[in-house]
Amino acid sequence: MSSRPDPKAIESALLGGEAVYTREQAIELAGADAELAGRIWRALGFPNQGDDTVTFAESDVESLRIANTLLQEGVLDEEGVVRFARAMGQTMARLADWQTSILSTLIFREGEDSVSPLMNRVKELLPDVERLLLHIWRRQLSASAARTLAVMSNGQDTVPNYYPLVVGFADLVSFTTLSRELDEVELAGVVEGFEATAADIVASGGGRVVKTLGDEILYVADSPAEAADIALRLASGVKTHVEVPDVRVGLASGPVLTLHGDVFGTTVNRSSRLTSFARPGTVLIDENLAESLADVEGLQVVQVRARHAHGLGLIQPYALRRNFEPAG
Repeated sequence: MSSRPDPKAIESALLGGEAVYTREQAIELAGADAELAGRIWRALGFPNQGDDTVTFAESDVESLRIANTLLQEGVLDEEGVVRFARAMGQTMARLADWQTSILSTLIFREGEDSVSPLMNRVKELLPDVERLLLHIWRRQLSASAARTLAVMSNGQDTVPNYYPLVVGFADLVSFTTLSRELDEVELAGVVEGFEATAADIVASGGGRVVKTLGDEILYVADSPAEAADIALRLASGVKTHVEVPDVRVGLASGPVLTLHGDVFGTTVNRSSRLTSFARPGTVLIDENLAESLADVEGLQVVQVRARHAHGLGLIQPYALRRNFEPAG
């Protein structure tokens, strides 16, 4: 039976070398301010280390040196450097956990003897994975920059990161019941199936997934028609999977604050409330979106009973359907 890989060996392989520096040595070699270095380290999501603890590899020193260069050359101020580090730290932490979960699943399926061979194969593939990761990041950055410039060119740049968007929430209606009926492995399968299917529908429809919360997915779209088509496909498409219960969707249109990869504001709250009002397999939209979709071919907008939403007052929902569906 093969032995399990040494965590230190894994760390050395992934970081390009062993940890050889203490905190003070790393800061001195990078030429960085000690207080700023500590803020960056914490922003990346790592705990404080003792001054005499050997924790840092050469790649850590180089990363700190790059961050310090961004500050010294005026590309970013101190707060900007810390925010940049926090954005990358939180994003990469989630990505790393996700990837490790995939590897753990493979090891579980193939048996304990597969641990070392699989880790060796992963190390061999690291350069290719690194290039792939860089390409995907550049692709996403290009798309994000294009969207931002499009908004600014329309004269809508008076408030940074405050854009008109359509926000959609979709959730699994019977998730609470399922969590009592299924074991952890089965429930995880339901969640993964829902997230994968929903993410594919959102992406193929021209929208962007903001985040997933197990039994819920939050997405945005620039176009009302695209957002509506995604919502209808989520409501009708996900429930075709036997292991996934019905989905309900709420859509709202209006100004949205985008910050740290998330979205905030009244429009987001209105979308969430509409989702809670919707019946399984249906889509409810707000009045702003109803006006935008009133004359869109293939869609039917039907006013339903007004509802009171805590913190938002009275909301007038509209049911969204394909125009060939019955109005009842």
